[in-house]
Amino acid sequence: MTGDGPERMDAEAIRVFLVDDHQLFLSGVRTELGREFEVAGEASDVPSAIVGIRATAPDVVLVDVHMPDGGGARVIREVAGEPGAPRFLALSVSDAAEDVIEVIRAGARGYVTKSIAPDDLADAVRRVHEGDAVFGPRLAGFVLDAFSSDAPPKGDPELDQLTAREREVLRLIARGYAYKEIAKELFISVKTVETHVSAVLRKLQLSNRSELTRWATERRLV
Repeated sequence: MTGDGPERMDAEAIRVFLVDDHQLFLSGVRTELGREFEVAGEASDVPSAIVGIRATAPDVVLVDVHMPDGGGARVIREVAGEPGAPRFLALSVSDAAEDVIEVIRAGARGYVTKSIAPDDLADAVRRVHEGDAVFGPRLAGFVLDAFSSDAPPKGDPELDQLTAREREVLRLIARGYAYKEIAKELFISVKTVETHVSAVLRKLQLSNRSELTRWATERRLV
């Protein structure tokens, strides 16, 4: 950091807390945002995130959606209603409607995908800090559709069997991703992808990838 760095951060005074269970991705985000904001703290699991956010009192929390123990939505629900709570910006590889809606209902002010450019991510942090709601056009449509009706969202008993990670793998398989591409996208090993696919096929009582793709397409998950 240059000599001008601390002066600039003091002037802007935006303190960001980072939550993501993928260490490589977390490191990259820390490097990028650390150039423009003060990184108040970071955590790679839900309990540590809740404790860390309360201890550091950041302005904005950038939180991954899919993590064990309830994911980003749980982090937001636990902290968002407290006095002086930060604003939350959700970050995910997923652009599925149910993921967007869940974290917005929990209290997030915005939702961006992990394909976002560094400059755009920094801009999203600033806008959320200023009180704006930040979504891409497609994601904003999901939110408008969800909150324009008083009807509760319909559940899918079969889909509800799957974990958040299994749903991510399911969507990527249905979109035609190879196992290696899924592994790279989700920062997991190919063997872990294979394990998730096997679990999905077993839970949904499907035999192969083609059936899985058809199942996901019929439910508009792709």
